[in-house]
This record gives sequence, structure tokens and C-alpha cells, in this order.
Amino acid sequence: MDNGKELLVSKIANGTVIDHINASRSLIVLKILNIRGTEGFRIAIVMNAPSTRMGKKDIVKLENYYPKDEDVQKISLIAQDATINIIKDYKVIKKYKVEIPKKIKGLLRCNNPTCITRKPDEQVTSTFTLINREKIMYQCDYCGSILTENDIIKDLTGEMK
Repeated sequence: MDNGKELLVSKIANGTVIDHINASRSLIVLKILNIRGTEGFRIAIVMNAPSTRMGKKDIVKLENYYPKDEDVQKISLIAQDATINIIKDYKVIKKYKVEIPKKIKGLLRCNNPTCITRKPDEQVTSTFTLINREKIMYQCDYCGSILTENDIIKDLTGEMK
């Protein structure tokens, strides 16, 4: 019986469910994972679903897709409360909450154009240290520039120049 409170999205046999994504960020999550919809697997997106813990949340279901460690790290920077559910034969075989890394190496680009990590002739990998967990802020270990959450989103989605 449909009482108007049920969220009806078909189960996936195998793949990944990313739950507890901050409301309205599911499309950003897909973009940073480089998922365009042309890959051939089924994708379900639920946006602004009611959540007792978060108020509203987004959910992404990806059939036959399994995130790499780098993907999980990217998700943690965009959706700090996200949980990853790995599905096999319609059952959750692994479930874990993403963790915001204290150090990030090689994943992000410094927003300071004069930073040594941005120079093409230098063999220096960008490294950042978490300085504010609540606001998601990282500091470049080389030049001291600060990356805000918006800077990180722009970098991961390819919008940073």
C-alpha cells in the first residue's frame, strides 16, 4: 500500500548505492565520478528526499559500478555524510561512511597560480592538509594557500582554471 511516504526506486542487483549525499549535490557527485550516463549501466538519482538525520538528502544508485579509493575520497570532499553501500545479488555486502582525509596528495590542484605544484617543469605533487573539518578547508603544504569547499568542487568538476 502506498501511504505517500515510501520512496519507490527499484533495487539494483549489483553495484553501488551512495546514500546521505547533501541535498542537491548528487549531480556534482556524478560529475566528479566522471559518470555521464553514456556508460551503459542503470543510474537512479533521488534528489531532496526526506531524511530524519539531514532534513533532506540525495541518493545515487549505480548498477554494476564500484568506486575506486580515489572516487570515495572525492565523494567525501563533496558529501561528508555520505555512506557507500556495495550491493551483490540484491544484498548489501559492505556499507561504510566516507571519511574526510586529513591529507590529500595529488588529487586537488592548488588555486595559487604561482605555487610550485602548478609549474609544469617541476616534479612536485600537490599536497594539502585539512585545517577545518566543519567548513571543509585545506591548506597547501607548499605555498599555504587555502582551498575552500567551493574551490574543491570547482577543481573536482573541472571548473577551476
